[in-house]
Amino acid sequence: QVQLVESGGGLVQAGGSLRLSCAASGSIFSVNAMGWYRQAPGKQRDLVARITRTGVTNYADSVKGRFTISRDNAKNTVYLQMNSLKPEDTAVYFCNLNYNGFYAWGQGTLVTVSS
Repeated sequence: QVQLVESGGGLVQAGGSLRLSCAASGSIFSVNAMGWYRQAPGKQRDLVARITRTGVTNYADSVKGRFTISRDNAKNTVYLQMNSLKPEDTAVYFCNLNYNGFYAWGQGTLVTVSS
């Protein structure tokens, strides 16, 4: 039983910033990686950013240079700092956890960027 609690979604104007957070709790003995995915209306769910236990990061080309992922391993928490937001960033953002050989998902938080 693992729970992912997401927060930080909301409405923001183009060019603005937003910070998402996701805290994982439960029987987590070994975290391999945590990341963020997003799904825009009419599109599939795609990787936004990912960070490993050792701090290696990976970003989608569409967000590289604007978004920054970070984590607190002791708290099993991952963050996504989103800057210079664009209307095309509007989507439901999902937190993902890779742990103990399993995957867990948050329920998603809506980010809406107005033009």
